[in-house]
Parts: sequence; structure tokens; C-alpha cells
Amino acid sequence: MPLYVNAGSTLTKGVSYELFTEEPTDSLKNKALLIFDVPRYFKLEVGASKKLGLLKVRQYPGYLIQLNDFTDLNDYLSKTFSKSSNQKFKRYQQRLEQCFTIDYKVYHGAISKEAYEHVFNSFYRLLTKRFDDKQTVNNNLFDHEWNFYHDVVYQMILEKKASLYVIYSDQKPISVRLNYYSDEIIFDAITVFDIDYSKFHLGKISIMKVLEWAFENNYKQFDFSKGYFDYKESWGNLKYDFEYHILYNKKSLVSIVTARIAYYMYRLKQYLRDQRLNEKFHKLTYALKNKKTDVVGITEVDAETLINLEVDFKETKLENLEWPYLKKEVYDFIFLAKEPIDNLKLFTGSHEGKELLLMETLQSKKIVQIN
Repeated sequence: MPLYVNAGSTLTKGVSYELFTEEPTDSLKNKALLIFDVPRYFKLEVGASKKLGLLKVRQYPGYLIQLNDFTDLNDYLSKTFSKSSNQKFKRYQQRLEQCFTIDYKVYHGAISKEAYEHVFNSFYRLLTKRFDDKQTVNNNLFDHEWNFYHDVVYQMILEKKASLYVIYSDQKPISVRLNYYSDEIIFDAITVFDIDYSKFHLGKISIMKVLEWAFENNYKQFDFSKGYFDYKESWGNLKYDFEYHILYNKKSLVSIVTARIAYYMYRLKQYLRDQRLNEKFHKLTYALKNKKTDVVGITEVDAETLINLEVDFKETKLENLEWPYLKKEVYDFIFLAKEPIDNLKLFTGSHEGKELLLMETLQSKKIVQIN
């Protein structure tokens, strides 16, 4: 099909454009031009003319925060969420910093190649882990998409056109956000956190920290980019639509037909998306490509009962646990214990053929059985 597309295709997370010639149809001739992901709030002054036709197709929803409606992060939080929610947000961050050695780092304008590769490798690993847990595919992890981001983002960071906002726990990335920049807007492109830390609500902490940075650097909008997620609706104060713009030559039948085919094809795709068939398709694709894993049950065991039975526990380290999925169980325990992870001791044992894990701090103790 004689159809041009914009540079970057669907990987830009938002496109603004303008036409520099009075008669762009001279360049189009018998072709049509498809421009992906134009946020409706951009209000571009591009319209049809005697020779140039323009079709617009609604696609994904988008959400953003009008930062210039607020003085700073605290003002935004107090006007957006309830008092009890704000208290919880602060407790999550305090608890995270109480339990782990946490560092916050924004790479914007400078990053070594070594640090970049380290963060990007962690970024990929965390995304893979997250979507394996959800048992669905994520297009960002497709080789051609991930290679695109890996190849272009480094130079964009040096030019202050992109950033990586990273939360480190003991020098290990546990949350990564890739953001793009215009003069006044931050575009939240891809975000992920380590699901083992989900009890600490890392996603909320990450949003608060990057918004704090945005306010300090006088950005006017924070755009969560395309696609619906509950958190975008909760944190955003403006909902809009992304559109695909199709430009065509009104004097060319081939150009007209090409544009119309593209128009109705993307209308159909959006209809299927509105019916949430894309979610079912992604889960089916994941199931076909990945071997089904056994669901492991974890139950709490009465500690006194096992002690009376004289179970032989042997001390171990977190990194030596035979069952990687138990790390989340350990971090959940640390969250409730309200103690630094340095106070943690781990022991493994068995009883009646069942594996056991004993978690112990200065003030708390818990035993779980792996079924």
C-alpha cells in the first residue's frame, strides 16, 4: 500500500507536526501519509485544503497532569487525593527508606555508557518479570521496539531530550521510568518497578519523585502517554485521545483509496480495542509462546507448633533461596516488621515433606510453608 508513516512510527509516545509547503500534495502524488499518535490537546493548525485531505482516527486514551495548576508536589497531592491517601503515600516512602538503602537518581543531560547499559539491562529484566507475572505480552519487549529505545535513548539523555528516573535499593535498580521532553512537557514513555517490592507501593513513590523533579524544574505538564491504566486516571487531571492523522492528495484516486483503507482499518482496530479484545489476544499470545508454570501456594505456619516439633532449621541468605518467588514474601514480611533488612535472618527446613522458610528480625518472626 503506497502509505508513508512518520519517523519513529508508533514508538514516539506522541507526535506534533506542521506542513512546511503550501502544496504538500506535490510530494504526496499518488501516496498517503499516516502520522501516528497525535495528542488531541496539541490542537495542531493543520487542516484540509482544496488539494490536501485530512482524516483523523481516534485511538488510545491519554492522561496528563496540568502541573501549572499547582504550586508544588504537596499542593498537587493535597488537591488531588484525600488526607488519608496522602498520609499513606508518605508512609510508603518512609517505610521503603526505613527498610532498605534507597537512592533516587535522574539521568538527564549526563550518564556514562556503563551506567546506561546497567540501567537498561535492569529495565528489560524488570519489564520481563512484570509481564511474566501478568502472563501477557508487552510490545515494548519486542526485539525491534526494545532495540529502538536502547539505540536512541542514550544520545537523547545527553541532549536532555529524554531521562531515566531510577530508584536504587542497595545500588540495584528496582524502579525505572523512561521519560521524553519538550520545552514544557514531560512524556512518561515506559515505566516499571520490581514486583517483589509491591507491598511498598513503588509505583506511587516513583510517580511522586518524578513529579517533585518536574515541579522543581518548572515543567507545565506531565503526560502519562497513551493507554489506560487505573493509576493514570487517578493521578491525571485531564483525559484526552490520541489520533492517527491520514493526509492524502484529493486529486489522486490512488491516494484517496489508500487513505480510506487505512482510515477504516484503524477504526476497526480501535473498535476491537474498545471491546478489550486486544487484552485477550495478548494473553493468548503469551500462553502460546510460554510454557505454563505451576502455581506455588504459600501458607503461614504457627511458629510455636513447629518449634515444639523440633524442626531442624538451617540459616541461609536471601540470594541463596532455592525459590525466587519467595523474595516477595520476605519483603512483605520486612514491610510489616518495620525494620531494616539488615536485621533479617532466614532459615530453611522441612516438615512432613513440605519445605519451610523461617523469617526473623529483632522484633518479628514468621514461618511459611511452600505447598
